[in-house]
Amino acid sequence: MKYTVVIEKAPSNYAAYVPDLPGCVATGATRDAVLAEIREAIAFHIESLREHGEPVPEPQSTAEVVDVGVTTAG
Repeated sequence: MKYTVVIEKAPSNYAAYVPDLPGCVATGATRDAVLAEIREAIAFHIESLREHGEPVPEPQSTAEVVDVGVTTAG
């Protein structure tokens, strides 16, 4: 399965979450680090759902980067 992961830059690190797996989050010092952490978090999250007899949500979210043609001031 392939899940959409949202990565956000914070002042001192990166954070990631999975829209289709509520509560599945991770942080890391770098983009690569947070990707490694969220992969592990997804695996643990799915394992926990299965252990508790809960359904594993199918991936449904998608993401796109949209160019709006506006430059930032500065």
